[in-house]
Amino acid sequence: MCYDIKASLESQLKRAKRRGNAQAVLEIEEKLAPLTDLPLHHATAFSHPTLFIYTTRSPNLPELATWGLIPHWVKGNVQKNKIWNTTVNARGESIFEKPSFRKAARENRCLVVVEGFYEHHHHKGKTYPFFVHSKDGMPLTLAGLWNEWVDEETGEIINTFSIITTEGNELMAKIHNNPKLRGPRMPLILPSEMEEGWLRPVSVELDIQKLQELIVSYPATELAYHTVTRLRGKDYPGNVETVCNPVAYKELTF
Repeated sequence: MCYDIKASLESQLKRAKRRGNAQAVLEIEEKLAPLTDLPLHHATAFSHPTLFIYTTRSPNLPELATWGLIPHWVKGNVQKNKIWNTTVNARGESIFEKPSFRKAARENRCLVVVEGFYEHHHHKGKTYPFFVHSKDGMPLTLAGLWNEWVDEETGEIINTFSIITTEGNELMAKIHNNPKLRGPRMPLILPSEMEEGWLRPVSVELDIQKLQELIVSYPATELAYHTVTRLRGKDYPGNVETVCNPVAYKELTF
């Protein structure tokens, strides 16, 4: 699963600069950044933060979006609030079938740039949070789906998104061992050379097959990890810079 992330303005700027996109750098710094909830040293999907996404209609200039996809068929805030927490993640294996995601999977895919994500490890009845990030310190690009939803009560147009998950690699098999799940999961991380392919328009069924071929586990050898402070309960420090600092738990043997 992917319910907790770390994202920063610096990560967005790194992507724009890597692509030589001066316009995106300017837009991010001067216009868009104040409208987001960045920096997110730790954010849970269920708080529905607003951050940047790169979409099929705007692959180079980021748009603002709220975490938790609202499908196009949702009518009114009552229905929205019922479904919102169930669409923060989308299982990659079924995005072209599930009613909540299939339209977005065909038409509205996106990229979400983060510094890393958090997962919980279960050990003797307790959970221990891990921060997982790129071994080289560069941002991770997560595959997502997005949708533009109109609030009929106010007329407001809201961009929302979901992060796609896939089968966990051997590292996630160690960390993400929730006994209630059928197996380990992880966000769908895209190498830079696959980003363009994820945003490429779908016109024939073969295009869908090519997208499905991108839904694979990211190599464990490219990731680093460490345990961090509690992300739930009374000991949670909140969205502060030190939340992702290493914390040792002597009872763990990682």
